Amino acid sequence: MTRPFVDRPVADVEAAREAARTALRARGIAADPELIRVGMNALFAVPGEPVVLRVGHATAPAAAAHALVTELAAAGIPTPPPIPGLVADVGELAVTGWQRVRETRQAIMWERVGAAVAALHRLPAAIVPHEYPAPAPTTFPWWDFAALLSDVGDDLDAASRRGIEAAVARNAWWAEAVGGAAVVCHGDVHPGNVLTSAGGPLLTDWDLLCRANPAWDHAALTVWAGRWGGDPELYRRFAAGYGRSFADDPLTIALGELRNVAATLLRVRAGRGDPAAAQEAERRLRYWRGDPDAPAWSAQ
Repeated sequence: MTRPFVDRPVADVEAAREAARTALRARGIAADPELIRVGMNALFAVPGEPVVLRVGHATAPAAAAHALVTELAAAGIPTPPPIPGLVADVGELAVTGWQRVRETRQAIMWERVGAAVAALHRLPAAIVPHEYPAPAPTTFPWWDFAALLSDVGDDLDAASRRGIEAAVARNAWWAEAVGGAAVVCHGDVHPGNVLTSAGGPLLTDWDLLCRANPAWDHAALTVWAGRWGGDPELYRRFAAGYGRSFADDPLTIALGELRNVAATLLRVRAGRGDPAAAQEAERRLRYWRGDPDAPAWSAQ
């Protein structure tokens, strides 16, 4: 398998809602799903039930997501619990059911998240069920910078395009390096994918699970404060729990910068039909123009 579990967003929310209804009816639940949010997946609450449904365009059977998390939980990785049997493949959409976690207001304990990611990296590759994809991140379409620039390059002004192309060029070596010393990686460790439960932080959204150098799971957090307005202590605390800092690691630095490139180009593309995305894209482009007063970016 050369694609992650989910690599394209849900475009038709009503089709996703109907797929969720179908999965619920198969369990004898007549409730109408209520949309929580939509992105790569559409997330729905189920009135009267402690359930969250995730609906997305998966590259493997829906049941594979439950199989993966069951294996990870058995190995001590903190994850939201799946609801056994609440899975369905409805046309092109995969539906999975998860226990709705009551989130606390406490801050994320990043030391514990770091320890969980370190434990994940120590697991053997065989922990991943054979039906669940664990590709190299070089296959992720949003890391194909030549294709992205071919698509949205004409939407960029000259200064921001120069800044972005320079970042891509100086870090072009990442594709050869990222497969070295490969481990099982979560693939998308950032604050939006951590739930704060009463029992501690839980790692969510395993759609981008991959096999890569450990730097892959550090890169996003190393740039979170600089570009995304996050807590400057966040990565230090994560690294303390992990047992090692990658802040000075050349591959981590390269991956962090390229994540920001991808995030910018994807917002530019989304902005073609979404005024809010276009506004956020402009905020991000100010940084690539070299604007010393460029604002922090929004994660939305």
